[in-house]
Amino acid sequence: MYLASSFAILLQELAIVMTSPSFANFTVVTTGWVFARRRTVTGMLLAAGQAGVRHHSAFHRLFASARWSLDQLGLMVFRLLECWLGEGAVLLAIDDTLAKKRGLKVFGVGMHYDGQLSSRGKSITRWSHNWVILGLIVRFPLWPDRPFTLPILFRLYLNEKAAAQHRRVYRTRPELAVEMLRLVCRTHKRRRFHAIADSAYGGQSVLAHLPSNCDLTSRLLLNARLHDEVRLQTAKRGRPRQRGPELATPEQVLQQRGRRVSLAIYGRTQEARLCDAVARLYYVPDRPVRVVAVEALRGGRGKEAFYSTCWEASAEQVLTWYSWRWSMEQTIRDSKQHLGFEEPQGWTRRAVERTAPVAMLLYSLIVHWFASEGHHHYRALERPWYTQKRHASFADMLTTLRRESAHEHVFSLGLSGAGSRKIKRMIDHLLQTAA
Repeated sequence: MYLASSFAILLQELAIVMTSPSFANFTVVTTGWVFARRRTVTGMLLAAGQAGVRHHSAFHRLFASARWSLDQLGLMVFRLLECWLGEGAVLLAIDDTLAKKRGLKVFGVGMHYDGQLSSRGKSITRWSHNWVILGLIVRFPLWPDRPFTLPILFRLYLNEKAAAQHRRVYRTRPELAVEMLRLVCRTHKRRRFHAIADSAYGGQSVLAHLPSNCDLTSRLLLNARLHDEVRLQTAKRGRPRQRGPELATPEQVLQQRGRRVSLAIYGRTQEARLCDAVARLYYVPDRPVRVVAVEALRGGRGKEAFYSTCWEASAEQVLTWYSWRWSMEQTIRDSKQHLGFEEPQGWTRRAVERTAPVAMLLYSLIVHWFASEGHHHYRALERPWYTQKRHASFADMLTTLRRESAHEHVFSLGLSGAGSRKIKRMIDHLLQTAA
């Protein structure tokens, strides 16, 4: 089995980060990843039609011991996506997710809190890997009202017990996020970046260590301590003031008179009342931020507070930026459901750290391919029960890539003669429905 020529050309841009033998193996694995039902190395070899052609250990070594860098591969994907970013600030999304695992000897596994299964009354933990992910938020001309998050960098979080077991320095998830931000900001010093993250990555450990060419938009506690700027001080003895007069908390601000707005976020229009102001956070008093306190008038999530280091932005813009973070949740879901992010079974350190992230890098490449070339080959199946579907889902993009790859391979055989047109039409329909 072969990938569509347009996608193979796109994949060839990544060859610079590997040796020629490693990239040849990587191309085989990627081909199998697109077509396989289960994303193990041997399962991908079967799907690519390479089982028995070479010994399977060569493809296991691609992840376990070959000399290539996952960070460099992710930065090359960034270069491929730069054509969609424009001249303004590059929006980044930061989040983490679990990948459930079995086995005691798998590197990096541990008990991690599962926010999806937990509730306010009960906390649930799972034996899993915990991945911190950084992705680009891209708005394609093909979907002007639908932002995509395309992952490029990854870090495996080890809890304290796992870090001690593997003799590694323990680092928190925010510290891993800052490490990835510094890497991408250092690589592209002339660009301005803007990270968007939830409250787990909006505290002092991230805000106080942001690169100079990076801003941050995140959530804020309703009782957060806010301060005004330090006023001009007279010549007095003692240490100068670090913070200005204390201001009202976001919850106290909402008790005052606010303004009513209509927000087009999360795919719907929401009526809300909001108040905003420029203030300084207690733990980073030297950086002004735009603080936005909002209360949904109908439905919604009640009272919430947000902040952005882009203090000149409007309150509506801050809320819109934060709503785009939800595209990261969609990316994680699609990568698990359609690309088997949780399925690789490597257990050594390098195999674990390099195998699963390839699924999300492949997600970024498929969306990029579909936006630039694949949408010309997309043909939606007749599904009259989907009355509100306007855009192709990621499942449709993956199906289009599979169908176009098989279409090129089958129709290159050169069918001719009586009945060949009907045979081609039947094969094309089978590829469309089975992919």
